Amino acid sequence: MTPRGARQRVDGRKARGEKRRAEIIEATLRVIERDGVAGVTHRTVAKEAGVPTTSTTYHFASLDDLLIATLIECARDMATEVYWMIDRARSRGSRGAEEVANLLAEAIGPRRGRTMAEYELYLLAARRPELRPAARRWLDVLTSMVRHDDEVAFRVFLAGIDGLLIQGLIDDEPPTAEELRPVVDYLLKPR
Repeated sequence: MTPRGARQRVDGRKARGEKRRAEIIEATLRVIERDGVAGVTHRTVAKEAGVPTTSTTYHFASLDDLLIATLIECARDMATEVYWMIDRARSRGSRGAEEVANLLAEAIGPRRGRTMAEYELYLLAARRPELRPAARRWLDVLTSMVRHDDEVAFRVFLAGIDGLLIQGLIDDEPPTAEELRPVVDYLLKPR
């Protein structure tokens, strides 16, 4: 039987390790936001996270491991955000469409750099087959979270959201929530 104090120390080490791992993933996103995926090295991420390089290589043996973990974390965050959008839109009718438009405008306005980093990481999977399962995961997570009666309408909604975000990222002036609202209304119409 393990003494009570020993178990708590092990749990504390595990919690610190998980916290460090999360900090490294967050730092990876900041590096991608600033320098693109090409700027990701163990050294640049370690510097951004304020940890020794050995810490990044301990938690992520290869850059692919680091990129996959970051992509999975982004997928989880994006799925949660889109789930929240859909849930709010369904429960609030036209008010929900307004909230979705506001969220999209924020993603391509004040949060533009983060959204761009997430998409850059997501699109990297097109060139790197080892990242594809992680990239597809966000759709898998989302479809398992959201109850939808019409699979086609649901996929059209998701494709529309992706399209709006990507188009907004390449615009010199991203669209406002008011400009996005009619498109969101259309995407949310029952079919």
